[in-house]
Amino acid sequence: MNTQRTLKIKDAVAVVTGANRGIGLAFVRELLERGARKIYAAGRDPKGLDAIVALDRVRVVALRLDLLDQKQITEAAATTGAIDLLVNNAGVAAFGSILNGSPELVARDMQTNYFGTLNVIRAFAPQLEKSGGGAIVNLLSVVSLANMPALGGYSASKAASWSMTQAVRAELAKKNISVHAVFPGPVDTDMAKDIQLPKTSPRDVARAVLDGVESGQDDITPDSMSRDVHGAWLKDPKGVERQFGAM
Repeated sequence: MNTQRTLKIKDAVAVVTGANRGIGLAFVRELLERGARKIYAAGRDPKGLDAIVALDRVRVVALRLDLLDQKQITEAAATTGAIDLLVNNAGVAAFGSILNGSPELVARDMQTNYFGTLNVIRAFAPQLEKSGGGAIVNLLSVVSLANMPALGGYSASKAASWSMTQAVRAELAKKNISVHAVFPGPVDTDMAKDIQLPKTSPRDVARAVLDGVESGQDDITPDSMSRDVHGAWLKDPKGVERQFGAM
């Protein structure tokens, strides 16, 4: 449990990356419902955010942000000014063997999900400080805890992001910025369309995550599968590794 002051969503200024669809869009909708004052909906193509901005043209602002473009990241942080909440949702996933699959796709997973997310945090942390503190949400995955070979590169990138989350959590705690790790199972999005497992709705994930932020949970398991996996991992990490390795 986080011992810092917890963030209240009402009247908060938030940035959501990958806001054009799926979980990112669900976060924008949920933030609006909870009374956020302003939401910067970030994506690589601002034109693709027109429908999201139309949800509330006063409170939702399109923000150009590509996780692989440091210049865009820097400019985006300068555009927003002080913020209260950063939701790192944007990411990519390549299916295939980490040994025999495309090395370019393995590298893309790591460059986007790990280095890209880290660079966004580095750019926006000063903007959270300007508000006197706030919260960062990193959307990870249950495969952060144990690698699923069919998603070998993606799993490795999310495991690296989980380790990074712990590092920035420790560094930013003294600045009254809480850092929340989210470990969803499969979510009903385009990215997970080929995964043949039960899926949680993006809206349910967004709701559970924001509930977790407001209640001060460091590590958030937003669905039944993630709670089961996380509980099993705490008791028997080797058993979860074997289970995922057999999938």
